[in-house]
Amino acid sequence: MTAYSLRARLLALWILLLASAIATAYLMFGVYAQSTGVQVARADITVGRACREIIDRYAARVGLRGDIAESDLAGVVEAALAGTPGIEGGIWSAQDGSIAYAYPTYEGSGPKTDLPVAERDTIATLNAQALRVGHAVSLNRPSRTQVLLLQACPLRGPEPGLTAWAMGRAHVNDGPTYTRFLAGLGFLTATVLGSAAFLGWFLYGFSDRIARLEAALSAPRPDGEDLPRLDHTGEREFDRLVEALNAAGGRLRDARGRVVAAERLAAVGRLAASIAHEIRNPIAAMRLKAENALVSGDPDRATAALRTVLGQIARVDTLLRDLLNLTQARPLNRAPTAVAPLLVECAGLHEDLASARAVRIVIAATGLPEGDHPHIDRAQIARALDNLLLNALQNTPPGGRVDLGAERAAVDGALRLRLRVSDTGPGIDPTIRDNLFEPFATGRADGTGLGLAIVREIALAHRGEVRLDENASETTFLLDLPWQPS
Repeated sequence: MTAYSLRARLLALWILLLASAIATAYLMFGVYAQSTGVQVARADITVGRACREIIDRYAARVGLRGDIAESDLAGVVEAALAGTPGIEGGIWSAQDGSIAYAYPTYEGSGPKTDLPVAERDTIATLNAQALRVGHAVSLNRPSRTQVLLLQACPLRGPEPGLTAWAMGRAHVNDGPTYTRFLAGLGFLTATVLGSAAFLGWFLYGFSDRIARLEAALSAPRPDGEDLPRLDHTGEREFDRLVEALNAAGGRLRDARGRVVAAERLAAVGRLAASIAHEIRNPIAAMRLKAENALVSGDPDRATAALRTVLGQIARVDTLLRDLLNLTQARPLNRAPTAVAPLLVECAGLHEDLASARAVRIVIAATGLPEGDHPHIDRAQIARALDNLLLNALQNTPPGGRVDLGAERAAVDGALRLRLRVSDTGPGIDPTIRDNLFEPFATGRADGTGLGLAIVREIALAHRGEVRLDENASETTFLLDLPWQPS
């Protein structure tokens, strides 16, 4: 099923509104054009009736007297046009031109007695045509605001060459109809533009609010929250959604807090059990040695028992020191650090152990830039390398090799420092592989399992990571750190 966004639906509504406005304007123009056509047709009929009225009046006067004086023709025309407002006309002689003219309904300051000069040639031409064809002829001449309607009719009488004519005007772009059309079109334009502006403003605000919500939801959150607390947008519907998301985020934070608390409690329980186990064994050994020394009464045996007790005390002290290193968060003291001398120093601290176990330490730190050093805490990285080296030396058989290397790599455009410690030992015990960096995870009977856990905490403090390289042919630990803090 296809899903459409609210933005697309509102845009479709805006397009439909615009289309309906165009169609309405077209229909309004058609109605107006039709009404003006009706006006022109009615005016044409009125002009034709006026022309026939002049013919009838002229025929009646000629029938009564047999002839008619030229001075009486104006009265005939005026009487014929008196009942037709807006119509002017007269009688035209093919020989003498206009011999009678009247405009009885003229709305000027006085009676109009002069033939319209602008239309004189048109009147003469149309009258000549009517006289030539022997029947009435008409002419419609449109302009921007009106249509000129003119009709000429031959006059039958004793004097040849006479025609009657009548003229009127239909105002197509003027008057009440045109005013109503302009008012309707203006109202339609205003409503369409207003609606379009409102919809555009709404779409802009809607898109802006959605973009702000998307940016707030997708912004990185260093505090690890799944949902940020969103600000109100000022839109009631959006604010209800914002409040629901904020409430969901609050519930999620509470749930995560309870989960973290439960995980911490469980971790404390596991840690306490492991510590108790690690401490109980030395205590049991010391107790056994002390009891045997007391029962035997042999001073040499008591001396040996005391040495054993001191050894177990040293073991417990080492365990507690490692626990403190694991649990006490120390602030980083970052500084540009030359890596190659650091590797040489760390390897030198373990030369005696390597010689005693007949293991060779190989340093590989070529390719590092001389003028650009990574920003790290030298003391803590040295501690991490010491733990990794000690772990490698303790798991490498005689004649084996431990490699200590460093390189600079670019990952997604960011520079990284990669420290590598590998050995030719038997590899990682499968039983502890999944929990390799957890406290007390160890494959040696004399190990505490805290060395790799300390390395992990140091890496995390540097915003890096430590991992076992699964693709290496030898047992290899990678300490991956940012070259410079972001």
